[in-house]
Amino acid sequence: MAVLSKKAVKQVLGELPYTAELYWQIRQEGRPLSKSFSLDRTEQWLPCWREEAEAAARLHPPGKRVVIFATLRYWIEHAVLMGYALAGLGHRVTLAYLPYANWGKEINRFDQRRQNAYSRNIFGETGPLLECVSWLDVNESKPLTPGLKNAIEEISTRDVQYTLQVEDIDRDSTLYKLRVARNTAAAEKSFSWLAHIHPDTLLTPNGSILEMGAVYQIAQHLDIPIVTYEFGEQRGRIWLAHNSEVMHQDTDQLWDATKSAPLTDPEWGKIRDLFTSRQQADLWENFSRRWQGQPSQGPSKVRAQLGLDAPEAAGQPVVLLAANVIGDSLTLGRQVFTDSMTEWLQRTVRYFADRPDRQLVVRIHPGERYTKGPSVSNVLQQALPELPAHIHLVSADDPVNTYDLIEIADLGLVYTTTVGLEMAMSGVPALVIGHTHYRDKGFTLDPVSWDDYFDRLEHGLTKLAETRLTKTQVEQAWNYAYRFFFEYPQPFPWHLLHFWDELGEWPVGKALSEEGLAQFGDTFRYLAGEPVEWNSR
Repeated sequence: MAVLSKKAVKQVLGELPYTAELYWQIRQEGRPLSKSFSLDRTEQWLPCWREEAEAAARLHPPGKRVVIFATLRYWIEHAVLMGYALAGLGHRVTLAYLPYANWGKEINRFDQRRQNAYSRNIFGETGPLLECVSWLDVNESKPLTPGLKNAIEEISTRDVQYTLQVEDIDRDSTLYKLRVARNTAAAEKSFSWLAHIHPDTLLTPNGSILEMGAVYQIAQHLDIPIVTYEFGEQRGRIWLAHNSEVMHQDTDQLWDATKSAPLTDPEWGKIRDLFTSRQQADLWENFSRRWQGQPSQGPSKVRAQLGLDAPEAAGQPVVLLAANVIGDSLTLGRQVFTDSMTEWLQRTVRYFADRPDRQLVVRIHPGERYTKGPSVSNVLQQALPELPAHIHLVSADDPVNTYDLIEIADLGLVYTTTVGLEMAMSGVPALVIGHTHYRDKGFTLDPVSWDDYFDRLEHGLTKLAETRLTKTQVEQAWNYAYRFFFEYPQPFPWHLLHFWDELGEWPVGKALSEEGLAQFGDTFRYLAGEPVEWNSR
């Protein structure tokens, strides 16, 4: 008699009623399936969150019907905390979740049911103020329209691009098929469930990738108001978007409301201090990232390092191309006229290969030091196996400060990196190729086609004086930078990466107190679906 493998046994048991749940209860004694989906800290904090939220809720009238959707252990834990905060303000909150620990690895049905039983047991203690529903327990689903199917395929493509940090993907790969299956299942269940519930607001992280992106598409199709949120490098701040994907960082309304207001002296001081810290590779206030690995050493040294002072290079225009990390979330789906960032990089270096009278400096993003995908250098090598002497490649780990490169540049080329904004702040005209938040704000060059791109590039290099930014444009770039860094992110007590530590300073009760609401009250209203009032800020 053939002996079934452990995997085969799990496949069989995964289809039998109650087997997984009983196994979890008896053999695991209520413990998590793995450390990657341990909710121990949430379980410890739940009584405190519930008690403090219930006390606050007595002081507030009934609010909106809010559904929060999350998946992956860390987002789910954070969503429970956020759900209690909104419930404490009088809103009727339901947390809908999918108890996955990893978005790129398959989990058999037997183990998934055990993990679901574990999470259901923990979240059974959240009520009555916060209702928690695992969509694995929802039996009904609704078939997707052709348009929604296409949207799910696009999201699944971004999932693979982001996971592998590539732009070209294999749609026959196991990972792509897994992402399509997971996203489709989430979409079909949420299609049925949300159509029945139809909340006043759906609140979900990101909204562009994974099951969160799938659910975002369903809510949009059902005309349910959506709020998406994410966290950047600033502690104590959250990014929000209403009826759009937060990673698109749509700042149009903010800029329309503030661009005519000149910065005050304290505001000028604050943005100058931030800019200086970025130049010097220092941390600044609540920012947790160093943007450079090398402090500024001045333009003379970098010109010498790159050979830009050689006799044959004297007087030639210098073009700085600042690349993003391939597969970065801020590049995916940001095409204006290109198929991808890769296509733009390769066509650009081929253009410069035939123009030895111009110096091109390609700055590979320092963030490549921490990624596992292909480097921009690989992309360039595919286009030009050997770079000519007038094309200079600055690697991610080269001891070169990007701001020194900006200082020697006559023209800038960027896809979506913030370096394009900083070029404008330094008076350097920048051609912005992808959809990024500072594009079309009045201080960048924004081509809309390949012909337009190369025409602007040629004009910029042959008529440098005409292309240089005006004093007004430079001031507007600084104004915009202040708005983006200090007004676009909203005050919020619990950053995703630090909230367990931040609960010491801002427990739920304190965050919902008069003191807390003075700081975070507007943000909680925006999270519940109220529009951001930029004009009153």
